[in-house]
Amino acid sequence: MRIDLNADLAEGFGRWELGDDDALLTVVTSANVACGFHAGDPTVIRGACRQAAAGRVAVGAQVGYRDLAGFGRRFIDVPPGELADDVLYQIGALDGLARASGTRVRYVKPHGALYNAIVHHEEQAGAVVAAVRAWDPGTPVLGLPGSRWLALAEAAGLPVYREAFADRAYTPFGTLVPRRERGAVLHDAAEIAERCVRLARGEPITAIDGTPLVVHADSLCVHGDTPGAVVVALAVRERLEAEGITLRAFTGEEG
Repeated sequence: MRIDLNADLAEGFGRWELGDDDALLTVVTSANVACGFHAGDPTVIRGACRQAAAGRVAVGAQVGYRDLAGFGRRFIDVPPGELADDVLYQIGALDGLARASGTRVRYVKPHGALYNAIVHHEEQAGAVVAAVRAWDPGTPVLGLPGSRWLALAEAAGLPVYREAFADRAYTPFGTLVPRRERGAVLHDAAEIAERCVRLARGEPITAIDGTPLVVHADSLCVHGDTPGAVVVALAVRERLEAEGITLRAFTGEEG
């Protein structure tokens, strides 16, 4: 049994630092690297790419709305054609920095409000799919199981992978509890690690209302901007390995 462990990285900007990229890149097998629209500047992004290349961690483009002030967590009603261009621009920019650092973009994962919007928003989901296909129709994509994003991506011939969140609460319908609601983000490292073992095995976890919920996943996400993210990521990795579960990037690259 094996599973991928990913984290959101390169989310600092200028003198503003967020998260411990260097530490997380020694733990995770895939790195969702910000592309400059919701967070990240060229120096921060290239630094993360260098570290990922050195550690053989797969680099993914974490594309989002053009929303630095809101950290990409505010929905923006972008026309589909414009959104596709925005996403394509972000993938290309990251790939340039990645290639200069000895690696390349190996997958695409939307960020924040865009990630949540395209669970149901048909037009925006289609726009992101169109952008990825325009970049490279063989590029894998990562997203929420049951989302319109993954359904449209699969219909378009893109390699599709499912993601579960280690440190986020779920609704009974398999969607994420909005961050503004109490209990939306989990913090207990041991509890999160136990939950990840269940996710990796395909066993039920508990939704926010106490009901059992099965989330099928190829990758587990630990948020890099969450306080204690490194402690949580280490606890998850150690617990998974102790249970005989191999950590490996879903793209096939060894972590």
